[in-house]
Amino acid sequence: MDGREQLGLLRGTGRCAPFSETLAGADKGPIRAEKIDILQLNLGTRCNLACGHCHVQAGPRGDKAMSREVLARCLDLACDGEVSVVDITGGAPELNPHLEWFLGEAGALGKRLIVRSNLVILLEEGYERFIEIYAKNRVEVVSSLPDWRAARADRQRGAGSFDRIIRAIRLLNERGYGRESSGLVLDLVHNPAGAYLPGPQKALEREYRKRLLDDHGVVFNGLYSITNLPIGRFLEYLVRSDNLVDYMADLCGAFNPAAVDRVMCRTTLSVGWDGSLYDCDFNQALGLPVRRGMPGNVADFDPGRLREREIVIDNHCYGCVAGSGSSCQGATVS
Repeated sequence: MDGREQLGLLRGTGRCAPFSETLAGADKGPIRAEKIDILQLNLGTRCNLACGHCHVQAGPRGDKAMSREVLARCLDLACDGEVSVVDITGGAPELNPHLEWFLGEAGALGKRLIVRSNLVILLEEGYERFIEIYAKNRVEVVSSLPDWRAARADRQRGAGSFDRIIRAIRLLNERGYGRESSGLVLDLVHNPAGAYLPGPQKALEREYRKRLLDDHGVVFNGLYSITNLPIGRFLEYLVRSDNLVDYMADLCGAFNPAAVDRVMCRTTLSVGWDGSLYDCDFNQALGLPVRRGMPGNVADFDPGRLREREIVIDNHCYGCVAGSGSSCQGATVS
């Protein structure tokens, strides 16, 4: 489904008021950006996996890749004093041929660097070297591990993926990742393996930490708990399993006004593979660029205007403000 079809489904569930009306009723709208603290780059749609919850619907057939020219422009933007984090996602970022070069350049900027890796790629021939590249450039590695139980994780990421992720974590641990004294950060992400909201982040982290250490002898630094937004392949699953109406009702019913104050779009700017600008990676997946009249591409980046922009919203945004809130950095409300 393209973005328009997805938005049509989300607007037609019948048991959810439009997100804009809910915001207005809580005296929380419109949402405006406050600064550009995190520059998030989506390097493309190619991936070695085809996960069931992937909101960008990446996979082995993905044919979009950020060019070196766009990446070079992003380096210029990252030099802006306000940007403190460069957050790299995909697809599998490692499959972009310019990633190694970019990390070398970005590593010299002294910013916090994050790569969202599926980890399985680090076991494939030709990509093992990224473990050393990440360590050399002090890159923080973040990976989705939907559950500490193999069967549930494999349900989302594909048969056998859990065992391969554990093998990759073991290699990262041997290099120092996940060990507090090394300064090399390995964080994991929990996504619910079905049509329900995640549990409390701290409790999940304790459970993951114990089970992964006891059962597999591996360690990590922190765990992010993220709500599955009803877009991409997860939306297809909701439709196929006849869960869309109930899931949207759950998100609406759990609307938390306090979470609106901490949504990630207030401090994040998302860059698409072709340099187009979005308020978040989810809007990018739906084809919703920054509001009309704003600079729409890295080529005409204007931080003064973008840092005060009004955020583009729709009903998928319920996913970021339900319960404890959800962002690429995990829960937003304690």
